[in-house]
Amino acid sequence: MRGGLKPPRLPKVGKWEVCSIIVLVGLLNASVGYMYVEAKKSDITVLYIDGAPEDIVFIADPHLREQNIGHTLLIIDEINRLDPSLVLIGGDFAYENESGFHYQEVWSKVDAPVYAVLGNHDYKAGLTSAGWIGKNLAVSGACYDLEGYDVSSLRDNTTDLAFAASLEQILEENGVHVLGNEYIEMDLNGTQLLLVGVDDGWAGMADPPSVPATGAFTIYMIHEPECRADWDADLILSGHTHGGQFLPDNLNIPGKDLSGLVERNNVKTYITRGIGTSNLEIELRLFATPEIVVINPSTPPEQIFSGEKISYVRVDG
Repeated sequence: MRGGLKPPRLPKVGKWEVCSIIVLVGLLNASVGYMYVEAKKSDITVLYIDGAPEDIVFIADPHLREQNIGHTLLIIDEINRLDPSLVLIGGDFAYENESGFHYQEVWSKVDAPVYAVLGNHDYKAGLTSAGWIGKNLAVSGACYDLEGYDVSSLRDNTTDLAFAASLEQILEENGVHVLGNEYIEMDLNGTQLLLVGVDDGWAGMADPPSVPATGAFTIYMIHEPECRADWDADLILSGHTHGGQFLPDNLNIPGKDLSGLVERNNVKTYITRGIGTSNLEIELRLFATPEIVVINPSTPPEQIFSGEKISYVRVDG
């Protein structure tokens, strides 16, 4: 070569290196395939709670779109086979910039009364990477005291009220009753229930209502578990976290409750792993399998389903 420069010598790649690369690529493909299959499954978690009504089903985070509508229909079929007295949905119906919300028509297929709260995706709040980081930082600056609860500092220009209102209208048309800082009293097969729906925290819309003193079993729903207060509840139900989406069941990290039953100041909260995914082009989960929660089932789920993973949690009073 000119100037006496010698071409760089490339490292030799032996057969073992080639084999290692092939194995790594194979493992990567297998892992992605496994995560895809994992996202298309569902587990059932049974909560046994003294005094709670029977056969309440809870799900969250459907994030409906073309890629998961088939799986959602299978989830609804499983819910109907559980013969629920009531179905609760913990928010995040929307995926991203839906228009028309025609996928939300699937909820009309649920054979039980359905009540829900909205989540941050339903307001388009904190959807970008920067927005997600900002919301997580802003959460610590809000007030979650029983007296003076105030998350209005989380509301910013990403909160899309018109989008949420359009979604809520479609949900109501398809049998989903949205509770926006409201409560409802009902009788479920002879057991009194006080159900409180708190609007979304990340959107800055949460404003818990004053509720009457009652001896009814009391459930609060709020999408983000970090936005809950120590309400006078027998149980708080939340979603939002997807169980970490790629983390083992019931794993919590310091300062962040991700899934399962947690307790703070004698108030118990169950955080579901949800049924859908967000921010990925395809549905992927690892370890955090989609979850259907059923409270006090009158018929044990193992008598209904074969091959389904069923977990049992005793919630002590």
